Amino acid sequence: MKTATAEPHTRSESLFSDVCVLVKARLSFLVLTTTFVGFLLGTRGSAVDWFVLAATLAGTALSACGASALNQWWEREHDARMKRTQDRPLPTGRMHPADALMFGLFFSVAGVAILALFVNYLTAALAGSTVLIYVLVYTPMKRVSELNTLVGAIPGALPPLLGWTASTGEAGLGGWVLFAILWFWQMPHFLAIAWMYREEYAGAGFRILTGRDPDGVATARQALLYSMCLLVATLIPGVIGLNSVVYFIGAFVFGIAFLALAGNFAVQRDRAAARLLFFGSIIYLPLLLGLLVATRS
Repeated sequence: MKTATAEPHTRSESLFSDVCVLVKARLSFLVLTTTFVGFLLGTRGSAVDWFVLAATLAGTALSACGASALNQWWEREHDARMKRTQDRPLPTGRMHPADALMFGLFFSVAGVAILALFVNYLTAALAGSTVLIYVLVYTPMKRVSELNTLVGAIPGALPPLLGWTASTGEAGLGGWVLFAILWFWQMPHFLAIAWMYREEYAGAGFRILTGRDPDGVATARQALLYSMCLLVATLIPGVIGLNSVVYFIGAFVFGIAFLALAGNFAVQRDRAAARLLFFGSIIYLPLLLGLLVATRS
């Protein structure tokens, strides 16, 4: 009897785990976090409309999960060739491709519909654009052009702008500044990943910026350049009055620390330095987002 009751329980846990992997739960959580920050910054001291905020987060979560599911459905054969992705539910056969496609389409459509019905059409259009660019442009582009990272950073940077438009009803300067911050942050973050797993990406047929850079000079130089641009972009909220002088000082300190990690990668150009930059980027972003919220005007 114990075995009989434990087996369905284990199966349900396994299904839940596989769905979390399919929708890239950690990435989707990051999307929600940046959307939330964009929404709060857009209020500019006004009272928060909690219903609109809830609808924004629900719609964003569904569309982000849908885009991730469709991405994995499209890339299932290529994921099977990479050690870091071969244990995903589709390459292993734990989930049928038709089920993943259904999940992806349903979540994407439902998310955009919620935003259109309960938030505003501009936010819904941005969410729809995020899904379309991520799935129909970035995903196939990964196998034909090394510029795919630049394009893939666009849907990754749209969530804070989406939160801003949900709060304000328009894509103002503040929203575009948040977009720029996220776009520039993604570049050193993903360049570090691409350098660490460049052989696996190449073996799976993906074209990446590090593919024709065996000594890492170009990769490290780009990571350093984008980190410099990130530092400048993060200071703008303090300049335009979106945040206080405390934010400006804090963002500068965080930016210099992150720039140092990129500089270390530029000098060392090895896996350890790339790994340090990668983990540094993971620590840096929530610190910056927290500072943005805590010091908003």
